Amino acid sequence: MKVAAVQLAPQFADVAANVERVVETLEDLAGRGIEFAVFPEAMLTGYCFDSKEDALRVALEREGPEIQSLADAVNRTGCAALIGFAERDGDTLYNTAVILSPKKPPAFYRKTHLPYLGMDRFATVGDSLDVYEAGQAKVGVLICFDVRFPEAARTLALKGAEILCVPTNWPKQAIVTSNCVCPARASENQTFVIAADRVGVENGVEFLGYSKIIAPGGRILTAADHDQEEILTADIDLDEARVKDPVVIPGVYELPLFSGRRTDLYRVLSEDRSIPK
Repeated sequence: MKVAAVQLAPQFADVAANVERVVETLEDLAGRGIEFAVFPEAMLTGYCFDSKEDALRVALEREGPEIQSLADAVNRTGCAALIGFAERDGDTLYNTAVILSPKKPPAFYRKTHLPYLGMDRFATVGDSLDVYEAGQAKVGVLICFDVRFPEAARTLALKGAEILCVPTNWPKQAIVTSNCVCPARASENQTFVIAADRVGVENGVEFLGYSKIIAPGGRILTAADHDQEEILTADIDLDEARVKDPVVIPGVYELPLFSGRRTDLYRVLSEDRSIPK
């Protein structure tokens, strides 16, 4: 399967320009044979809003013409896509990604872990971790800060995700997440990771870049620079993500990463505990 991580600089609060940019990019990617592309967090709207009211003025509704325009582009080009945006549901704000696959209705994921940063300061948390179809792949979504929680990534892997998609707006201080956390999630869960960050500066916040496509086991297939727009592409074999207990040397060096889990020791994970003192 041919996949892409799209590292762009969205136009803040200019939805029309950003939708047009995504459509143009999808047409270009389809011409290169790309089957699935991950775009950055908040690609359609921007991220660094100063108030909930400002964010809601720009935020999109799921059934709006912008999402329909993108669905039409996916149907026309045949290139599935995951695209981030600020979502408005009445007076409620969400940090959302839409998953678009040819000839299928749009699916939506709402960010489930929120930092005190950008529009996330005013957003409501999502309440589900699901696996979606994107082309021929089963994908899970972890928007930016979500990837810092290993429990979320493992949940998606246990539900069958072959690709963990990380649309993100990493500020420049988040380099450890790009360089260490994302490869760790690929290694822990034997999944591909497609991390698509943005570049540029928005309302005083400088973004990191360093998008990546990572193979199961943590091997980096391709990586972007930190200060320029770039489209990363890779040919991936989804069968690699279906081997959860890899065997290096049969009978000598085997890694029971999933069958060897000690769930009897992990019960604390399901308890609502306070932060350790």
